[in-house]
Amino acid sequence: MKIKLNSDLIKIIISAILFVISLFFKDNIYLILLVCSYLVVSYEIFIDAVKKIFQGEIFDENTLMIIATISAFIIGEYPEAVMVMLLFEFGEYLSDLAVDNSKESITKLMDLRSDYVNLKNGDEIEKVDIKKARVGDLFLVKPGEKVPLDGVIVSGNTSLDTSSLTGESIPKEVNVGDSVLSGFVNGSGLITVKATSEFSNSTASKIINMLENSNEKKTKAEKFITRFSKIYTPIVVLLAVLLVLIPMLLGGNFNEWFYKALVFLVTACPCALVISVPLGFFCGVGRASREGILIKSSNGLDSLNKLETIIFDKTGTITEGKFEVRDIVSNGVSKEELLKYAAYLEYYSNHPIALSIVKAYNDKIDESEIKDYKELSGQGVKGIVFSKKLMIGSENLFSKEGIIVPNVKTFGTVVYVICDDKYIGYLVIGDKIKESANNLVNNLKKIGINRTVMLSGDNKNIVREVANKVNIDEYYAELLPIDKVEKLKEIKKTTFTAFVGDGINDAPVIKEADLGISMGSIGSDAAIEASDVVLMHDNLSKIVVAIKIAKVTQSIVKFNIVFALGFKLLMLVLATFGFASIWMAVFADVGVTLLAVLNSLRIMKIQI
Repeated sequence: MKIKLNSDLIKIIISAILFVISLFFKDNIYLILLVCSYLVVSYEIFIDAVKKIFQGEIFDENTLMIIATISAFIIGEYPEAVMVMLLFEFGEYLSDLAVDNSKESITKLMDLRSDYVNLKNGDEIEKVDIKKARVGDLFLVKPGEKVPLDGVIVSGNTSLDTSSLTGESIPKEVNVGDSVLSGFVNGSGLITVKATSEFSNSTASKIINMLENSNEKKTKAEKFITRFSKIYTPIVVLLAVLLVLIPMLLGGNFNEWFYKALVFLVTACPCALVISVPLGFFCGVGRASREGILIKSSNGLDSLNKLETIIFDKTGTITEGKFEVRDIVSNGVSKEELLKYAAYLEYYSNHPIALSIVKAYNDKIDESEIKDYKELSGQGVKGIVFSKKLMIGSENLFSKEGIIVPNVKTFGTVVYVICDDKYIGYLVIGDKIKESANNLVNNLKKIGINRTVMLSGDNKNIVREVANKVNIDEYYAELLPIDKVEKLKEIKKTTFTAFVGDGINDAPVIKEADLGISMGSIGSDAAIEASDVVLMHDNLSKIVVAIKIAKVTQSIVKFNIVFALGFKLLMLVLATFGFASIWMAVFADVGVTLLAVLNSLRIMKIQI
């Protein structure tokens, strides 16, 4: 840990110097120096304690230290009183230092935002505040600079360092037409980018905002520690009082038992738990961000530990979602005419299949020829094109309409085209299974996820083929978005679930799952907002990494709780029977806290 000379360390040094000087004097000067030493190091603790009393929080670790040290002064144990507070404050300083170093390392990892943007106005380049940039603006990104805003390259080519967002060390080659995200670092090329987001909605801003709010939802362990501290502290104070009163009533020596009560109070300070448990979860979230996994809250990290079943969307999640027209089979019209009808009808749709059809047509679309356009959720599209009543969609759509189409069995998505209620052919749209999906299920089973499910709106043959290729246990096909939600609710009744998806239509299912996981790079804003975990590189193998990080975090947090409570209990017994001094109690409290903090920081370094 890097030592920082701040106000806390300065007051500790001044207090320590006064304490050492006091040892060379006697009587009044000796006492005055010790009191000054005590006040220098403890005045902020007294102020915090008073503030908390007015806020209704009477008992906390500061209260224990104040009661213990003032009581030590009362019975004449002046050096002990000062050293208790000195060691307590030094322990707090070292603990805060560890936390700050952890936050600093995470901040460096997520140092994504730029303060300025090189706006392009004609032939002039103006360096302006990034908050002034608007969607549609052109900006220049020079070699070595961060990409300030999300956008699309309009000129130039380069390689991008995407590791700050994705965790991937291999540079990404990009050319004109490719999308770039804020936070990427430009390599050797000069590129001009057209902004597709403003500063507040950029990927970098969203990620940093999510990290800053990552502790808003507390885990059960954190809530337990909060409740525990509020109940634990007054009980400890009461036991300390009884530790003096009961022996006194039985004829015991007041000073002897009062000293034991002081040791008991100092030993009982819950610093190790209060600091190390939240820090453990914070480190888990930070470690995940380094791996290109954005976990929005410590509660999300905790939920990863509970997973029993993972449910996947197919298109864009298990498969790449990059469709292309692989075959055209016409009936009564030419292939070119069939493709033209399909492209015109799909022109307004943002569905990947529709985009692939328009791309395959590769000709100018006259929008005036498209009328009465209507998208049928999860089934297809209908409208008037060239004064003809057209429909395009799945076999399921036409069976409901009473129109007979051939049952085509092929690996790919089959979309049928109907013109004036007559079948005129079909197109086969192909997709590719993601490389990261190939060993995913096997790796999930190795870490205890024994049930995998796939939900899709595609036809049964394609869904079965994809499920078999990646070894998914169960699959359900030809589902509308609402059907996916109902199916997830059904599965959720008996098992703790996660849903992994990428599209707008996946947002309701992601939200409904016990844990929502979305694909960050190609995923829609709606899916990302609804999810608890975002895979910034769309790499499915990162799900395994996220679960491993969650398991490591949980084991370290549990160890810290058991270790701190066990050690406290041992010291309390020793203090009660007079085998521990107040100095030992302070060393034990500070030592346990530091060990717990250092153990939590292991999460950032441990091999996953």
